[in-house]
Amino acid sequence: MANRDPTGGRVTKTERRTQARLERAALQRKMVRSKRTRRIGMIVALLATVTVVVVLVLRPGPTVASPAELLRRAPEAMAAAGCGDVRNVGPYNPRTDDQRHISDSSQLPPLSSYPSVPPASGPHNQITLGAGIYDTSPPIDRVIHSLEHGAVVVWYSPDAEGPRLDPLREFFSGPEGDRVIVAPYDYPEQGAAGLLPAGTRMTLIAWHFVQECADVSLPAAFEFASQYGAPAFGQRRYLGEAPEAGLAF
Repeated sequence: MANRDPTGGRVTKTERRTQARLERAALQRKMVRSKRTRRIGMIVALLATVTVVVVLVLRPGPTVASPAELLRRAPEAMAAAGCGDVRNVGPYNPRTDDQRHISDSSQLPPLSSYPSVPPASGPHNQITLGAGIYDTSPPIDRVIHSLEHGAVVVWYSPDAEGPRLDPLREFFSGPEGDRVIVAPYDYPEQGAAGLLPAGTRMTLIAWHFVQECADVSLPAAFEFASQYGAPAFGQRRYLGEAPEAGLAF
């Protein structure tokens, strides 16, 4: 039966061919549009990838200097930060208690009984404290035990937050900090002995050794840690006297 047009008339072969040609053309246009859409999507995705790569390549590198650069800058930095001389404060009195272990913090003598603020030896917990960056004051009885194993502690005043402290935290989060504890010194329940001395915002501690600085300074901290931490950094000579230097903590 012959096809008819919508008006009821018969559809000729020519009209059918024309209709088929129009339908093919419409299909081709649709395919072209679909292909163009896919191509645009691929271009957008490629541009996004390129943008990410460019940002990663061009973004600033680490802001903290290398260990060698820090040591080179250390003398000037220590003067600028108001760091005093490194002092050997000696053992706890009585000397027999210098390495005495206690089972928990409730047995810790008052911090005021230690020969320095913060303590640099004396009765301590039988468990050490691991190296790392601490945002709150850690158990000090465990810190002292880590000193016995050759750790260095960078104590800072709680009000020392800011651009000087951030590089210090970043640097000692790396491999050079595997024997270093960085933490705020804030034990107000211990009175004056639970706070850094007035005018001091950073105190560097090793077993029996203390250095006080008026301000936080990464070069000064690393200069101390590189010689009084056990083992010493690189080819530097170990200047400390930790009785169990080099043991894990």
